[in-house]
Amino acid sequence: MLILCIAAIVILSIIAVNVVIWHIQTSPIGNYGNATIDQWSLDWIVGFYIVLILWELLFVGLPAGLFFGLGGYLWWQRLSADDKEWYKEQDKKSHKTRDAGGGCGLVLFIAYCIYIAIDGSYYAAFGSQPYNYWIYSYFLTIVWLLIIVGIPIAIAGLIYLRYWLNKPE
Repeated sequence: MLILCIAAIVILSIIAVNVVIWHIQTSPIGNYGNATIDQWSLDWIVGFYIVLILWELLFVGLPAGLFFGLGGYLWWQRLSADDKEWYKEQDKKSHKTRDAGGGCGLVLFIAYCIYIAIDGSYYAAFGSQPYNYWIYSYFLTIVWLLIIVGIPIAIAGLIYLRYWLNKPE
């Protein structure tokens, strides 16, 4: 069973890499792989990744979900009652707090896209602006996020601090 799972993971990884290569070569976004970096825009990047994610889900995610879901179901059905009980007990014991993966990068990218769209350069090619425009826009996005998130946190902190200092004993 372990060898079958390893073989499935290797095959799915090969398919995933081939889907990326195929998408780069056949996507009109990016001029079928011939566009240079200065021709790309933020619109192209967002569109390219959304379509790539959808293709990967179709060709890799769906078969992997079906294979591992069906395999796990069949494996669970063949277990004895004692083994099932043992796994359930192990699951109850192993609930540990896990570190979150974050999402700060995704939130920052979405905020950057919004900032660039408001600024009017969402469809502009990267080569149409000097590189410092894109970098300063990134820094301004961080500043705006800090302001938007920081003000409510500061207000909540002040309310909590006031409550903590005037706490009845």
